[in-house]
Amino acid sequence: MELTSKRLRLRPWRADERDAFAALNAEPEMSRYLSPFSRAKSDAMLERIVTHFAQHGWGYWALEERQGGAPIGTCGMMHVPWEAFFTPAVEISWRLSAKWQGRGLAKEAARTVLDFAFRSIKLDRVVAFTATGNAPSWGLMERLGMRKIGEFDNSEFPEGHALRINVVYEIRATDRRPS
Repeated sequence: MELTSKRLRLRPWRADERDAFAALNAEPEMSRYLSPFSRAKSDAMLERIVTHFAQHGWGYWALEERQGGAPIGTCGMMHVPWEAFFTPAVEISWRLSAKWQGRGLAKEAARTVLDFAFRSIKLDRVVAFTATGNAPSWGLMERLGMRKIGEFDNSEFPEGHALRINVVYEIRATDRRPS
């Protein structure tokens, strides 16, 4: 399953792209708002992504510039595997290599994924969450038409850690603006 937008190709990650995925996760811009990614953690996440695609036909896609070919980030959806006030849920998420940020590519990719979520697989609702300090990410959530529904403690971080409190946004199929 591949998706395309004006400037991007969204395609499944391949198991042999561990190095590219690990390099994305190791960028300082990524680690500002995420728990640290060891190589083992990055490889395990890529395995979960590949498995999710095998089970559902969709997941976190590798982002490529349509005229390029190398991954420049990731965007997609996965089922939230733990309990919280907003689960069960499917989460949309994005990561874009720092050198590709600021060009509207994350928004373009996220809109493409949301179109797929609501038009193709007929989801009723999609959520997104991030640390409260990650203004670029929750700002994008708002620009996508998502609305804040609350906060939760991210147990990956100890009490008092700057990344412990996360904001949660959602968008419902009935709220979706045409893109």
